[in-house]
Amino acid sequence: MQTKKSKAIKLLAQFGPGLAVMLADTEAGSVITAAQSGARWGYRLLLLQALIVPLLFMVQELAARLALGTGQGYVELIRQRFGKMMAVVSVTTLAVSCFGTLVTELGGLASVGQIFGVPIWQTIAALIVLILTMVTTGAYQSVERIVILSGLFELAFLVIAWKARPDHREVMQQLLQMPIGNHDYLYLLAANLGTSIMPWSIFYQQSALLDKGLSLENVKAVRAEIMVGAILCQVITAAIMIAAAASFSHNPSAMGLENVTQIADAFGTSLGMSWGHIIFCIGLSGGALIATVLVCLTAAWAFGEVTGIHHSLEQRPLDAPWFYVAFAAMLILGGLVVVSGVSLVRLSIAMGVLNALLLPIALGFLYALARSELRGTLQLTGVYGKLIAMTFCATSILGVYCAIAGM
Repeated sequence: MQTKKSKAIKLLAQFGPGLAVMLADTEAGSVITAAQSGARWGYRLLLLQALIVPLLFMVQELAARLALGTGQGYVELIRQRFGKMMAVVSVTTLAVSCFGTLVTELGGLASVGQIFGVPIWQTIAALIVLILTMVTTGAYQSVERIVILSGLFELAFLVIAWKARPDHREVMQQLLQMPIGNHDYLYLLAANLGTSIMPWSIFYQQSALLDKGLSLENVKAVRAEIMVGAILCQVITAAIMIAAAASFSHNPSAMGLENVTQIADAFGTSLGMSWGHIIFCIGLSGGALIATVLVCLTAAWAFGEVTGIHHSLEQRPLDAPWFYVAFAAMLILGGLVVVSGVSLVRLSIAMGVLNALLLPIALGFLYALARSELRGTLQLTGVYGKLIAMTFCATSILGVYCAIAGM
């Protein structure tokens, strides 16, 4: 009995990076994009959420293979394999994805504060102090537990979807309706794709596994965690879209949603304003908080890989000062942009579309590294290798086409 218990504890100890990054995938930008998609197009983008599950698994599982098989980070491998210029291209792509996502997350959290009467600058200041305190006083695994716990609050969206009572006949009627000739539809399709497959999440998965100290013997547990996380991520996103479609479909003002307060008000029609606001804010805050921490960690890890400076949460601030300086600088700069008054809904959708445009770079580097750097049982060959190549190629073409046609 003790042996089985010990095995279970050992297995659970291997979990973390995959689940964290998938919960962060359902962040403020994803919530806003899914809500706007449901409001504008009902259930017509719902099938896409199911199709994204295997794509998410392929992407994050390859990142995990590279981490466990090489013991090196994403940017380190690119610099080693393709040279400094390509490493700069990769880091630039990563920086754009990270910063846009960070501003979206902090903006979402600030909007939650506004719903309850807290000024934006006070919410941002409190968040910066809270996050910096958490990161500078705990090692990776402590931070990981905290962010996963906060991310699980996203399950509140399942309650909202259930309470919205969607019309099942309407769901089935619209599920296969895809108005691909409509530019607005293509724009939101690109945004949904870009808020699911983000360049920074690939980098994070690889660096987090290394910082956690996992190795090849953990590969099965890591794959299982990624699959669970991918399904959970898209179930939550689908729940948001379903709730939005059910709540907004007969609301003429739905197409004009400009801020998080309006989205919360619309969800409140299903649950009552008070409970609707509370449950919506809990769900939004969970994803936004976890993504805020993760994108700052990603930026700090990338800075360390490019400069060759020591970079790890396992090191104290005095032992790795530049790592923590990079983390804090990213967080504070993002906070300043939010305080300036950027439009969150438009920014969130635009960032998703930008990520869709960056897919060829992110997926291209990932596939090339997997083909060249992996050996033995982790090597990307055979039917699965060809399937990934075709999937990545089709996804990149779809993302770029929908983004450009939508604009």
